[in-house]
Amino acid sequence: MVLIRDAHLRDLPAMLAIYNQAVNTLVATFDLEEQSLEQREGWFHKHGGRYPLVIAEDEGEVIGYCCLSAFREKPAYGKTAELSIYIAENQRGKSVGSALMTEIQKRTRELDYHAVISGITGGNEASVRLHEKFGFSLVGKLREVGFKFGEWHDVHYYEWMVKEAPSS
Repeated sequence: MVLIRDAHLRDLPAMLAIYNQAVNTLVATFDLEEQSLEQREGWFHKHGGRYPLVIAEDEGEVIGYCCLSAFREKPAYGKTAELSIYIAENQRGKSVGSALMTEIQKRTRELDYHAVISGITGGNEASVRLHEKFGFSLVGKLREVGFKFGEWHDVHYYEWMVKEAPSS
């Protein structure tokens, strides 16, 4: 049984392992080098309150995480957040993403957001399917803005309008 809960600092090493696996093998992040625990601790402390960070846990093991972050720093963007979601390699395709997305959308409504944005690297069909399943729509793309693994990658922007979405 997968448990979805708030992330704690003690979860950070497992979250770091999931993230660094993505850094090394996927274009889901445009980081080019593994992050250190110190770097991710700074990232961790930007979450909480208005920017929830939740994990999926199975039998005590962190198997994925999802968070909301500031979309842009200017005050007029205050009701818009950016969503990130990462799943352990051996857990992809097992509904972990759906469980995390269900919880983060619940929190998004409770926090009275208006819109949520996700940037998805072109070709990441699993992420596109997950986002579309939860009401996100493609709103634009930036061509060849990230260079990783020897090639250029597009970023597709997906948006979820919170107030237009039916509550679960």
